[in-house]
Amino acid sequence: MSRERLFSAYQIFIVAVLAILQFTIILDFMVLSPLGAQLMPALNITTTQFGLVVSAYALSAGASGLLAAGFADRFDRKRLLLFFYAGFILGTFFCGIAPTYGLLLAARTVTGIFGGVIGSVIFAITTDLFEINVRGRVMGYVQMAFAASQVLGLPAGLYVSNVWDWHAPFRLIVVLSIPLWLLIYWKMRPVDAHLIHHKGHTAARHLWNTVSNPRHVRGFAATALLATGGFMLMPFGSAFTVNNLGISLDDLPVIYLVTGLCTLVVGPAIGKLTDSTGAYRVFIWGTALALVLVLVYCHLGITPLWAMLLLNPILFAGITARMISSSALLSTVPAMPERGAFMGVNASLSQISGGIASALAGMIVYQTPSGHIERYPMLGWVVATTMIISVWLMLYIHRMPKAEQHTTG
Repeated sequence: MSRERLFSAYQIFIVAVLAILQFTIILDFMVLSPLGAQLMPALNITTTQFGLVVSAYALSAGASGLLAAGFADRFDRKRLLLFFYAGFILGTFFCGIAPTYGLLLAARTVTGIFGGVIGSVIFAITTDLFEINVRGRVMGYVQMAFAASQVLGLPAGLYVSNVWDWHAPFRLIVVLSIPLWLLIYWKMRPVDAHLIHHKGHTAARHLWNTVSNPRHVRGFAATALLATGGFMLMPFGSAFTVNNLGISLDDLPVIYLVTGLCTLVVGPAIGKLTDSTGAYRVFIWGTALALVLVLVYCHLGITPLWAMLLLNPILFAGITARMISSSALLSTVPAMPERGAFMGVNASLSQISGGIASALAGMIVYQTPSGHIERYPMLGWVVATTMIISVWLMLYIHRMPKAEQHTTG
């Protein structure tokens, strides 16, 4: 099949728009972690309270995703995207003006209610519009948003937070998101081919059919476990890097910048590799690399900047390989009429699992009066264990017949 047919000008536009949209969503979530070193003393909160701020987004996103899943295949996916993205922008604006811990917690909850659904809509659109033999490549480009948030977003967010305060990055995201919402409204075509196959079930029946399908259950289990690791390490990553590894707050943006630049190069290459050599094989390679680096990172003491600039990109190369390959594998699980609901429930489980993991991480680690983060190595061992189990779970997904070859009831 020719490249021109697979990637028309409109499809390239869709990939670009979805990648930028994903960038704003990921940045909104990720920027909270590096802000932890400033936010905790500014609001005079503990690690447990900060973990709850992170988990509030995840738990509310999970709950809203479950509620929306029954309706996800009953509407044009473009309309769903516009609705939830508008709510996300509003919630992020409230984060940018929240003066207290309680109001920030409420604002993160609102943001999660809307933002948590968007990822599943993005992946449903991607899977609807692109054939299975190029999804690894497409996922690689869409997941470049993860790297771009480090190259552009996190350094910029940390810079503006240093110049002004921790509210500024959220305001910056709002400024970026409003023009993108308008572009989607004007230029994106309806994504409604799935409506032809809609069986007329009620939302509750459609949701039940989705969550009770044995094929889907295996995918849900794998996703729940995949989310645990990142949500445990990420909330306290900046505080650990600054207080335990001895990296200055001013050098923190440099680490994110270099890591993101490397991931921007690695992401598309991993996508192509996923299509050419197989998603499960890439997942194994990525897991092995990430597992070793997680254990090394979590046991580090005072570390020079040059070492972090070497280790962090390698760690995120492994994480990126896991993200892209697992997305490609999971995209083969649902058939088109169930895709929106599956992706919605899948995203919800990811967020709920991550929210619980963040809250547990906040209970495991604690910050001493000097700022040192204690018991961080314990988190590393927990994450390593989940990575090993995930390889076994993803093997079941790999061995299942593809949805395009599978007739659902």
